[in-house]
Amino acid sequence: MILETVIQKIDKDLREGMNVNDLSSEDTSAIREVIQLLDHGKLRVAEKIPGATGPQSWKVNEWVKKAILQYFRIQKMQLMETNEFNYFDKIAPKKWTGSEGVRVVPPAIARYGSFLNSGCIMMPSYVNIGAYVDSGTMVDTWATVGSCGQIGKNVHLSGGVGIGGVLEPTQAAPVIIEDNVFVGSRCIIVEGAFIEEGAVIGAGVTITSSTKILDVSGPDVKEYKAYVPKNSVVIPGTINKKFAAGEYGVNCALIIGQRKPSTDLKTSLNDTLRDFQISV
Repeated sequence: MILETVIQKIDKDLREGMNVNDLSSEDTSAIREVIQLLDHGKLRVAEKIPGATGPQSWKVNEWVKKAILQYFRIQKMQLMETNEFNYFDKIAPKKWTGSEGVRVVPPAIARYGSFLNSGCIMMPSYVNIGAYVDSGTMVDTWATVGSCGQIGKNVHLSGGVGIGGVLEPTQAAPVIIEDNVFVGSRCIIVEGAFIEEGAVIGAGVTITSSTKILDVSGPDVKEYKAYVPKNSVVIPGTINKKFAAGEYGVNCALIIGQRKPSTDLKTSLNDTLRDFQISV
């Protein structure tokens, strides 16, 4: 709570016109401590509320996002060298010692202030500041986890998946992918979308805050936005919409059924979709 109070005071001072260069050493130390705690996985941008389910089951720590924004402001551009690569930026790549239990395949990059738990695998991919990736998860080739993204245990982010980032506005929720979710190749999940535990997202699905997610597995259509319920199997779809120039198909996501309890959590996306006679 002491750190939170300091960060909130800094935010107030900066919004009221204080120059970032006039921050005290105690203030800058507090900002750096928050980022270090994020980097070590001891602090998170969002936390699951024990016993809660559904889209409101996570609490966003706005003050932590404020600290990340403050960190950008106090950091100076600098040349960073990592073996044969060098960079010019404000925030350094995460440094690995080999003791973390994370497999990092060159040239994968995680930014300082992100956290990957033991048992994760990073293929050549990117994880941004504030993100939390839990144990047993694979971030596959050219997948990206944007700032503050929250990825659960035993998740597979397939090749080219884009998980959107969020820092501003600070009250906005990050993208949250719960445990045991499979996200197919080239999916785009952004704008605070919430994917509940066990869902299977077929290749090429795009989910934004305004994307219609239609459950067509029963006699009546159920509509969701920015929320995929537990164990749902989702594929890309289209829905007709009228415009001034005529009627055209626009992207949507279709929930075609539920993942079977008997399905191995490590099964391939194709095997799961075959249960529903779908090929993507």
